[in-house]
Amino acid sequence: MFRIKQVRARLLTLDPFPVWLFAGFLMFWIWLAIAPHYRSDWLLENILVFAAVPILGGLWYLGGVSRLAWLSIFLFLVFHEIGAHYTYSEVPYDQWLRTLLGFSLDQQFGFERNQYDRWVHFLYGLLLFPLMKDLVKRRQPYESVLWHLLPVMLILSHSAFYEIIEWLSVVFFPKELGESYLGAQGDIWDAQKDMALALLGAFIASTLSVSVHYLLVNINSVFSK
Repeated sequence: MFRIKQVRARLLTLDPFPVWLFAGFLMFWIWLAIAPHYRSDWLLENILVFAAVPILGGLWYLGGVSRLAWLSIFLFLVFHEIGAHYTYSEVPYDQWLRTLLGFSLDQQFGFERNQYDRWVHFLYGLLLFPLMKDLVKRRQPYESVLWHLLPVMLILSHSAFYEIIEWLSVVFFPKELGESYLGAQGDIWDAQKDMALALLGAFIASTLSVSVHYLLVNINSVFSK
């Protein structure tokens, strides 16, 4: 009973912002889950979400994750769910751009394959960086270069691990399902390009983080004089 009271008291002190984000994501998830283009592929893609939700719930309970990190996670999961709904290699992003802006990204850059999977790998590095940085700061509370370096290394290692999972899906699942989940679209360097884009996204996020940090330090030093 005492433990339950402790948990209730703890919940009352937690930031409600992630809860509102989760509620919005849940509605979006249900909407896209009603009629995905390929149910089997949708289920495989959502293993990531099913595994992430309890982990994120635990991080929310423990605290120490910034609102920026929560918002970034929400945005990444939204992009992931769009890919899961259509299947990554068939997301009609170029059709949407032509309809809304009269502009074809694929024609402009000469893309011959669907690039949505590439964008999401890039966004993984860019949008997951704030969470990785918050987790590093827990273990390294005093400011150091590790705040900006370790998150990049963690993102790259996660990306490599996910590429191994994609490869195993081709080995152990039926051919059509495995290839749909892999999403290589005939590119033998797909895994390497995906990891490189995740690394690029993390590097950009790290550079922005360092720049903003030192900008704020300089501003504070000016006003403190």
